[in-house]
Amino acid sequence: MSLPIYPAGSPDASGTPDAISAHVNLDQLYDPPSETIVKGVMPHLLSFHVAYLDVATFFCLATGGAQGLDASPRGGEPGFVKVLDEKTVGFADWPGNNRIASLRNLNEDDRIGMLFLFPGLEVFMRINGHARIAVDPVLLAQFKEGERTPKTVIVVSIDEVLFHCGKAINRAKLWRTESHLDRKAVPSIGDMKAALTGMDKARVSEIDAGYYRAVRGDLY
Repeated sequence: MSLPIYPAGSPDASGTPDAISAHVNLDQLYDPPSETIVKGVMPHLLSFHVAYLDVATFFCLATGGAQGLDASPRGGEPGFVKVLDEKTVGFADWPGNNRIASLRNLNEDDRIGMLFLFPGLEVFMRINGHARIAVDPVLLAQFKEGERTPKTVIVVSIDEVLFHCGKAINRAKLWRTESHLDRKAVPSIGDMKAALTGMDKARVSEIDAGYYRAVRGDLY
């Protein structure tokens, strides 16, 4: 089923101009943040930020460039995002799908956003700042995993760090076992690859098995 696409500024199905092109007075719609929330936005790391980074295993990375915006997942052992000083953190870039969209964006636009999720906890942490791609061997060695050394490390200069309430986690029931999806409820990686390439559907199980071997075993 195809979905209708309305050009910016054109009426939607109800005849109302789309919200993207129309100016919305957000201050009339939303209450201002509390004083505690405002004071919680810091220009540098405090001890409790470091404590959370020491246990962090996952974050989503946001970047932008001439080709558009990108958001990608990043994960590792607790503390894989390292504190370099109170204004700076860094993380290794490990193999993924080789689109390297985030790195290409950072070569054009150094702005970066990081959204940390903490399994089992009902809070997010966010870091916004500017980043550079480092290839210095001494720095790369600090981010080794076993015998593997990353090709690059992203060094982030912090503009602001803050905690974000976990209402979205509870709306999604994210950490609840009953929220886990049955893999058979959606097309598998093999199903999607067959649809995209026209390959023989008899190979779906083989592709699925290969995917899970790689995604679980070839981490670095």
